[in-house]
Amino acid sequence: MQQQLGFIFPGQGSQKVGMLADLAEAYGQIEETFSEASEVLGYDLWALCQNDPDEQLGLTHITQPAILTASIAIWRLWCSQGGARPALLAGHSLGEYSALVCSESLTFTDAVALVRKRGELMQTAVPVGTGAMAAIVGLSDSEVVSICENHSGAKVVEPVNFNSPGQIVIAGHKEAVENAMQACKEKGAKRAIPLPVSAPFHSSLMRPAAAQFVEVLEAVAFSSPKIPVLQNYKLSLSKDNSCNIQDNLVNQIFSLVPWTSTIRFFNEKGVNTVVECGPGRVLCGLNKRISAGMEALPTESRAAFEAALEAWQA
Repeated sequence: MQQQLGFIFPGQGSQKVGMLADLAEAYGQIEETFSEASEVLGYDLWALCQNDPDEQLGLTHITQPAILTASIAIWRLWCSQGGARPALLAGHSLGEYSALVCSESLTFTDAVALVRKRGELMQTAVPVGTGAMAAIVGLSDSEVVSICENHSGAKVVEPVNFNSPGQIVIAGHKEAVENAMQACKEKGAKRAIPLPVSAPFHSSLMRPAAAQFVEVLEAVAFSSPKIPVLQNYKLSLSKDNSCNIQDNLVNQIFSLVPWTSTIRFFNEKGVNTVVECGPGRVLCGLNKRISAGMEALPTESRAAFEAALEAWQA
């Protein structure tokens, strides 16, 4: 089978102070992309990402445009340096917006404004302290699904990220999440770890945010993707129906992220190498547990980027 390249884009949790610093020293194009985002946001995004004196990078409405911008900066650099064109794109939650920009379905400036608003709506959908998320390690998908069902009632807890075999994130009301965590430990989970987030992302508690986001999306123009994007919601492969893209983005807010199935879909389509286009190496780490035979290349540093580029020069 002919070698195929895929690009995957990270979501929240991949940000860190100083990200892309050495890439920016070597390639001025990185800061140019951040300057473009800063004009939309009304503050110096590059300075915030490099210094973060007020510890704002972890705030959802700032994290989302920061990671999106980092991913697009790397993508633009990849293209300008003669990197190979991928056959398929996908993003983990927020990363889906990066994929849509790279497919030319969505403009970068529109995406920056969208993810900032998305972050604001997701943050305010559930009062702080009401919701929670936790990572469950060492149980099967079916075991975690069953435990969540058994501990949901007036208070809900749901599986929201199937990140890799044996690694599932749950979310919902704080009390229900804590009860489910205890049940997972009793079932034999290796770890049940509360996540340092301020809202139960991708759970049904996010429906109010999704309802408000509909109007935001209606004001933005989408085009047919020039590279197919495998969207999170129901593993929808968006090629030419822009209306479906918008519907999928709304539903994604309160629906699970099937990342394990995403990478397996790439495999089925003949993709045997993926480039993680963005800060961090979270998705590369997950890939090792999902598909040992699929090579995953990070791009977070100059050395990593140039190694990936050398392997996949157009």
